[in-house]
Amino acid sequence: MESIIKSGTWIGHLGRGLARRELQFLLLVAQGLTAKQIARTHDVEPGTVVKRISNAMFKLGVHRQSAAIAEAMRREIIVGQADSPKPQGPVGESNDGVFIA
Repeated sequence: MESIIKSGTWIGHLGRGLARRELQFLLLVAQGLTAKQIARTHDVEPGTVVKRISNAMFKLGVHRQSAAIAEAMRREIIVGQADSPKPQGPVGESNDGVFIA
């Protein structure tokens, strides 16, 4: 049985090549968090976060965090769920908050 980790609007699949902490931290990086922010929320040193992300990048065969996210998505290790769609007005109307008289 495969386990999943949910983080924000992202889902990570364990058992597809990354360790639990590597996957957790990669999901948080995908949400735009820095190593310092991740370290604070998980009560670890920023160096630990950097090391785990570096390990994940090595396993994925990439050299940049953005490439790690892309490769993990390509391999279906992580999946970003779409936020709920914004309601649309009638055809021809824009709901972008700009009113032109």
